[in-house]
Amino acid sequence: MTVSSLGLISTRTILILLGAINSYNLIIARTFIDNSIPNELYEAAVLDGCSHFAYFARVVIPLSKAVISVLILYYAVFHWNDYFNALLFNNNNAYDPLQIVLRRILLLNEAFESGSGGIAGGYSQSFADQVKYAVIIVSTLPILCVYPFIQKYFEKGVMIGAVKG
Repeated sequence: MTVSSLGLISTRTILILLGAINSYNLIIARTFIDNSIPNELYEAAVLDGCSHFAYFARVVIPLSKAVISVLILYYAVFHWNDYFNALLFNNNNAYDPLQIVLRRILLLNEAFESGSGGIAGGYSQSFADQVKYAVIIVSTLPILCVYPFIQKYFEKGVMIGAVKG
């Protein structure tokens, strides 16, 4: 009802806003900043006349490349795989994310498989399986192509919340 009263039904904005803030990712970022950036850097920045925002922009963000890349990857994978919010709040087919389109293909494929008519059952089952495998490849390939470029940051950033001992 809130989404409807704000006029966000069938807009791109609702698909972005629903996943914009994730408490788990905020905890990861906060833990990284608390554990890896020493307080002496803040004290030195204040002595040099730096404000809170300038300290954040000039010191914290450049030292947080690992966690920023991990959080970007988490958000990208979440938005890439998210289809439930689009099912709930999107009535316009023009704004359908890829996962909804692939889901629609799979549902049409199942209908084709069950209502084969004069086609032999083995052929239609084989075709249905090929379409399912193609959908899996299409949905995972872009994320697999992006991962190698940020792998070095991802390995550093994933260990942020790990127990050390």
